Amino acid sequence: MPKTAILDPVDHDSVSEAVIAQIEDVIIAGVLKSGQKLPSERELAQQTGVSRPKIRAAIQTLEDRGLLTVKHGEGTFVASLTGTALSPAMIDLFARRPQAFGDYLEFRREVEGFAAFTAAQRATTEDLAIIQQILDEMADATVAFDAAHELKLDVQFHGAVVDATHNAMLVHTMASIYELLARGVFLGRNMEYLDTTRRAVLLEQHQAIGLAILDRDAQAAAAAAEEHINFVELSYREANSLERRTDMARKRRSLFTTQRPMKTRSRPPS
Repeated sequence: MPKTAILDPVDHDSVSEAVIAQIEDVIIAGVLKSGQKLPSERELAQQTGVSRPKIRAAIQTLEDRGLLTVKHGEGTFVASLTGTALSPAMIDLFARRPQAFGDYLEFRREVEGFAAFTAAQRATTEDLAIIQQILDEMADATVAFDAAHELKLDVQFHGAVVDATHNAMLVHTMASIYELLARGVFLGRNMEYLDTTRRAVLLEQHQAIGLAILDRDAQAAAAAAEEHINFVELSYREANSLERRTDMARKRRSLFTTQRPMKTRSRPPS
């Protein structure tokens, strides 16, 4: 399958500016996201029909604007564009404050519903193909009981739905939100609590969202997305409750054991 070019041929007088404009367009549209590697200078030159020195000049300008980062020996990458909300200190703070999860889900419940609704209306054939492929992979991962891969696909699925809205503000805002999910800040320690039944439910919910989008049923897509977040919230709270009960029972048993009188073994008659 031929590799799809991310840039178009350039026939503008100011070729460097034309290349800059195209790269900025694919960044703001979320085609290229924070940390993603750009094709090599040679590939970009071939895609645009522009000389490599002009490509290099365009990259330098975008680096000066803080949009690209050039790592010598590695290549050119989109700079971190999600702000400071995901600094290591902030991520650690989220992880130490489980109550923040309620705010996280409250935000996601509203946005996910809007995203699914909008994606059902705006998704292109290519968007729908990506969503379908992820759903297929999700089904395989659930059968394999591969928790790590399931989490990765979960992030990819919700990201694909947001991408299908073609709303640049939403794409970049949610990229930072999904980063928390990808790093397992909230759900990581509770993944094992998701038994076979719950994993099957999660798969069915993702399928309901995806199929509604594929069917262009915006209302059903929004409802399925909100139901999914409600289920995630309930499962998380149940997992935390079980963890706390288990911890208290363990302490109670430890105390019970230490307070029991030691049994002495009687000596056999001589």
